[in-house]
Amino acid sequence: MSNKLYNDPIIQYEPQSLRPIVATIGVLFKDGKVLLVRRANPPDAGRWGFPGGKIERGETVRDAAVRELYEETSIVSNAFKTFNAVDAFDFDSSGKLRHHFVLVAVLCIWVSGDPLAGDDALEARFFDIEDLINTDLALSLDVKEIALQAAELL
Repeated sequence: MSNKLYNDPIIQYEPQSLRPIVATIGVLFKDGKVLLVRRANPPDAGRWGFPGGKIERGETVRDAAVRELYEETSIVSNAFKTFNAVDAFDFDSSGKLRHHFVLVAVLCIWVSGDPLAGDDALEARFFDIEDLINTDLALSLDVKEIALQAAELL
């Protein structure tokens, strides 16, 4: 039996829960260091990644990045440039796909504030890029690559 609700060979509809979820991540540097949060919730609980989350209805990608960055770190920022998108898959213990996220990376510019974990974050702090490359930190998918790409844009 297919997960498709409509079995037309040209147009097939999937249940809403199986469609990719578009979310944003805010990539922010201050004094040459990149801001990361340690996630409190699945799918990456305990791992370090960029502040981010789902885009609200009617909200732009850039506005969502700034909002999520503030909610998770108390840092005020401005969106500068949308520069990448990555897929993140969340599987259950049997290997079945639970969620498919499309994470849109937005480079943000620091305006004010110091990192203070809030919302979905256990911790929030700045890291040297070298710490991401030469460390055993538990990092979310593509954090090193996205941080390096963002650093080149500054």
